[in-house]
Amino acid sequence: MADKPKVTDQSNRAQTLFDLTGRVTVITGGAGLLGTKHAEIIAAAGGSPVLLDLPQAKPEVSAAVIAKNYAVDAIGLAADITQLAEVERVRDGLLARFGHIDILINNAANNPKVEAGGSSPQAWSRLENFPLEIWNDDLRVGLTGSFLCSRVFGSEMAKQGKGVILNIASDLAVIAPDQRLYRQEGLPEDQQPVKPITYSVVKTGLIGLTRYLATYWATSGVRVNAISPGGVFNNQPKAFLAELEQRIPMARMAQADEYQGAILFLCSDASSYMTGANLVVDGGRTCW
Repeated sequence: MADKPKVTDQSNRAQTLFDLTGRVTVITGGAGLLGTKHAEIIAAAGGSPVLLDLPQAKPEVSAAVIAKNYAVDAIGLAADITQLAEVERVRDGLLARFGHIDILINNAANNPKVEAGGSSPQAWSRLENFPLEIWNDDLRVGLTGSFLCSRVFGSEMAKQGKGVILNIASDLAVIAPDQRLYRQEGLPEDQQPVKPITYSVVKTGLIGLTRYLATYWATSGVRVNAISPGGVFNNQPKAFLAELEQRIPMARMAQADEYQGAILFLCSDASSYMTGANLVVDGGRTCW
């Protein structure tokens, strides 16, 4: 006689798929504009967000607000993710406190401003003038930091037999920056500001890191994916917004909380058969 099919309770299926109760989630750059939004959705799903950031970002302040608003064990820790010893210190502290680490969101990245350094305020970002120190610092934070965190926290997940790493890439990991967005009338060509080369290199590198780690830990229960968000509205100049919105089918930038659904999906069991992928969430910009 054939076995009867197993009866399962599907009534709470939607809720359980996205449930992160008790899952310790390390978020680098956790006190930044998007880092706090990532932490909020993790907390809303019952997880315990750990906001890592530099001391001046005051991650403990952001974590305290999240802990109060969502009634979860959220903590903020000051750490330099480019230093292996500091990442290992964080790991040891989290294991002592929680006993496990379940999710890593590699979110930290430099965003050098046009007015910082270089031969002139307008020309420093151009390839011919781009300062080597900024190149080294951007790659150290965006790529080396992500590598170190993935190695340290991801290895712990592999030991546990389960975990998730999510790399925050960009639509500019899929397409090249449209430098016409940054043009300023009246400036000669060699003085025109441009999106720095490091942004594209770092974000594209994160997708390569995603694919490597996804296959490296595929049999260890560690899933690794990337998300490529578009730009976030943050009171940019009106002229810039008008130009950019013409290049986005939805004709607007994202609000800071509009990536939370995708973040929750990629961190939860809702994406349990997904690894090595790059989820593009950009208002349609890269499909044009």
